[in-house]
Amino acid sequence: MATKSYDVVIIGSGVGGGAVALQLAGSGLRVLVLERGPALPREAQNWNAESVFCEHRYRTKETWWADGRAFHPGMFYFVGGNTKFYGSAMFRFREQDFEALAHEGGVSPAWPIRYAALEPWYTQAEQVFAVRGLAGQDPTEPPRSAPYPHAPVPHEPLLAQIEQRLRAQGLQPFFMPSAIDFGPTGQCRRCANCDAFPCMIDAKGDAETRLIRPALRHGNVELWSEAFVDTLITDAAGRKVVAAEVLCQGKRERISAHTFVLSAGAINSAALLLRSANPAHPRGLANSSDVVGRHYMTHNTSALMAVHPFQLNTTKFPKTLAVHDYYFGEGADKTPLGSLQLLGKIREPMLRDPLPWLPKMVRTALADRSVDWYAQSEDLPHPDSRVTLRADGAINLHWHRSNLASHRRWVAKCKSILRATGYPIVLSSSFGTDVVSHQCGTVRFGDDPQTSALDPLCKAWDHDNLYVVDASFFPSSAAVNPALTVAAQGLRVGHHLRHEVLQ
Repeated sequence: MATKSYDVVIIGSGVGGGAVALQLAGSGLRVLVLERGPALPREAQNWNAESVFCEHRYRTKETWWADGRAFHPGMFYFVGGNTKFYGSAMFRFREQDFEALAHEGGVSPAWPIRYAALEPWYTQAEQVFAVRGLAGQDPTEPPRSAPYPHAPVPHEPLLAQIEQRLRAQGLQPFFMPSAIDFGPTGQCRRCANCDAFPCMIDAKGDAETRLIRPALRHGNVELWSEAFVDTLITDAAGRKVVAAEVLCQGKRERISAHTFVLSAGAINSAALLLRSANPAHPRGLANSSDVVGRHYMTHNTSALMAVHPFQLNTTKFPKTLAVHDYYFGEGADKTPLGSLQLLGKIREPMLRDPLPWLPKMVRTALADRSVDWYAQSEDLPHPDSRVTLRADGAINLHWHRSNLASHRRWVAKCKSILRATGYPIVLSSSFGTDVVSHQCGTVRFGDDPQTSALDPLCKAWDHDNLYVVDASFFPSSAAVNPALTVAAQGLRVGHHLRHEVLQ
């Protein structure tokens, strides 16, 4: 097997790996990005709800297991990773999210860094992703060193009315920060095909458009697609990763590098580390602490449909509004509840799986009259919530649910808020194990090698040249979308590699 050599090999082309690649672009270092999936095809089915939600055209066909139950996870393997299908939400974590925080179901642990360490990188990430928002409205907003780079996406008429009804309840709704290319010179057509759809006109700020493509404009960065990394190989002592064994478009390759950056997503990064066990590391790489694969989190989430039987909702791009008044609790009760934000517009094909018993006519009527929301609460880390490998090599996912009582209270509170905006019917449906959109926590970073896999700059304690930069490094999940935090840490780690490690 021939060995090819690079200075840096990045495994995964999502937000974490893409941010590192962008920081190394133009450095003179030979950088290779490995992506297991192809470039996503630009085709009519990109914006077809039947194709995306009913036929699962873009969802992986691989089988995972949940303690004996086989399922096809909500994973998308393409250049740009899962962000090809994300809803463009770009929230900073709150300042308190980096501290130990008591919840009804337990304690959310402190991070080894504080908000101030990431703040300049949050600012840079917002610039890179051209995030649209308005500072000063969110009651839980952390300190900022700069405003959003672009004005917020304005509310469509019906949502502007709902915003006023929320304010009439004494709430402080705010413009949801969004990474879309909107405005007089932008590509965005403000269509209904953003959240959970790929954008065929490149108007969504995903990892491919904002990170990978700009990095590839520099001659020192190379991308291999359809390149699945099977194993990481260490030297005999186990201190250094010397090569990655890769199946690339049917051909097996061995690639060596000075530094490896693993950014395959919290589940697949943990699986690769476990799969790479060797005599020096029998429990898997980076795993002397036995935390790799543990503390899996993916938020407690529910979709809510606020329905007015006599009012159609013609909104196309609804992801412009969020509510954080109860993020850290209600009144004297400072037990955190969560965030409420608008979902992409639900259409009838999206309701077939959750509501198969309803006639199509009824599902269509509901979708046409609903304003759709996303209630999100923190999922607390638990050592038994974990990613493991079956004997046949398949991924087994055991999600130890936590903090559910708090989430149920939050959903009930959200329903009362939405009814007060003039919607008498509010339906809810929670998401289960198969939905892995906000996966995090399986290769946590920390200050102590006994209780964490990575140091505060995401380098593995056990290895001199291995970094893990995706949401697997999160010690806690907070209650907002993780993409911007991954991007900020990716930019921070990439800067560290370029200027302090690989000079």
